[in-house]
Amino acid sequence: MKKRKLLRLSAIPIIGATILFSFSTEEASIDYNYSTKGLDLFYTVPNLSDMVKGASNLNVYPELGKGYLGFKEALAFKESRGDYSIINQFGYLGKYQFNKNTLKMVGVYDTNEFMNNPELQEKAFLAYTSRNKWVLRRDIKRSVGKVINGVKITESGILAAAHLSGPGSVKKYLRSGGATGFSDAFGTTIDYYMKKFGGYDMSFVKQDKMAKVN
Repeated sequence: MKKRKLLRLSAIPIIGATILFSFSTEEASIDYNYSTKGLDLFYTVPNLSDMVKGASNLNVYPELGKGYLGFKEALAFKESRGDYSIINQFGYLGKYQFNKNTLKMVGVYDTNEFMNNPELQEKAFLAYTSRNKWVLRRDIKRSVGKVINGVKITESGILAAAHLSGPGSVKKYLRSGGATGFSDAFGTTIDYYMKKFGGYDMSFVKQDKMAKVN
């Protein structure tokens, strides 16, 4: 009995030495080039809204649903990948790729201010979409639910196509049953926009013949 007790007691220093050795060798293997000792480790994570205001090319695409918000962000991604600062080779401006004449129509005359003001770009898009909804109100009423060139016509598809080609071209397309088409400089067609941006709820956008940016 005494012999077993002595064996147990004698094992304690061995175990302790083993543990101490393992810690000392682990510490010796640390590369102190990557040590955080002495560094100030206090970080502040900015709010997403502040990040977006501070970086025009920051694109964040959470699940936005099938309302106006989802519609405008999906369209913006197709137009510019959501980049407020982009000007394409044809001179179209910003996140939604406006030309200067369209901007003047909705009350924007300073393109430099427009390019540096995301809020102004968002207001211009809503104003232009409101105008197009008024111009196309009868065509929306007559055409929604029909199938043209294999595409089911929806209000959001019509408004997206109007952003692409202008409301006049969309009227011709709808009233000709799709026989009178349109394609932009990149070959993008009304049919494509009708299909790609169909099915969004556009009730948020009100018809307004004279919509302008405040």
